Amino acid sequence: MTQVTQITATLKHCLRSRGITYAQLAQELRLSEASVKRLFSRGTFTLERLEEICGVLGMDFYDLARMARNETDLPSQLTVAQEDALARDPRLLTVFFLLRNGWELGQICQDYVIAEGEGLRLMAQLDRLRLIELQVGNRVKHLVARNLSWREGGPIRRTHQTRVLAEFFAADFNPPTEKLRFEVKELSQASLAVMQRKLDHLAAEFSDLAEMDASLPASGRQAIGLALAVRPWIFSILSALKKAP
Repeated sequence: MTQVTQITATLKHCLRSRGITYAQLAQELRLSEASVKRLFSRGTFTLERLEEICGVLGMDFYDLARMARNETDLPSQLTVAQEDALARDPRLLTVFFLLRNGWELGQICQDYVIAEGEGLRLMAQLDRLRLIELQVGNRVKHLVARNLSWREGGPIRRTHQTRVLAEFFAADFNPPTEKLRFEVKELSQASLAVMQRKLDHLAAEFSDLAEMDASLPASGRQAIGLALAVRPWIFSILSALKKAP
C-alpha cells in the first residue's frame, strides 16, 4: 500500500467515524460533491487541501500522518512478561494508559500524584519493556498497535477484571453521559457471528475516535468506558424453570 493510498484510506475512515458524508465535506470545502469524490478516488490531494480536510475533522496533519502510519507490523497483544509487569505495578499501568491516550509527562505530573522523576523512571521502564520508545525531549513512540487487546486469562485480566467489571457496572447509567442497553433475543449461530463482527467494528471505531481526539488538550477529553459483550445467556429465573434435557 502506497503512502497516498494509506492517507486516503485513513481520511475515509476518519470521515466515517465522525459521521461526515462526502456531501457535507464538499459543503465545508466549497466544492461540488463530485469533485470531492474525485479527490478521494484519485488521491490527488494538495497539502493545502489535506490541511482543509483535517480542519473539518478537527485534527492536524501530524495526527493524520500518525494514524496513516502502517501499524500492521506492531503487536496487538503484549507478551505475558509485559502484561505481568503492568499488572504488578498500578503506577506503571497508569502511565502506560495515559501515554497511549496522548498525554505528555508534564500533563501526567500535573494531574496525577506522580513526580517528574518517578514519571521518567516509569517511562524508562516502559522503554525497557519495549512498550514505548523514549525519544529526545521525552517524546514517545508507541511500539504496540492501537487496537491493543489484553490476553484471555492473562495477568491483566486475572488481576483487574473482577474489580473493573464491578466498578464499571456500579452506576445508574443515566443520560446524557451514560447509557446502557441490555437486550436478550434468540439468534441463530450465523446471526450471532454477524453481531460479533459488528462489535469488532464498533470497537475499532471507538479506538479511531480516541486516536483523533488524542491531539486535543487533556481538559477537553474524559475517560470513557465502552463495554461490548455478546454470549449465549439465559436469565437464572428462566433457567430455574427450564426442564432438564
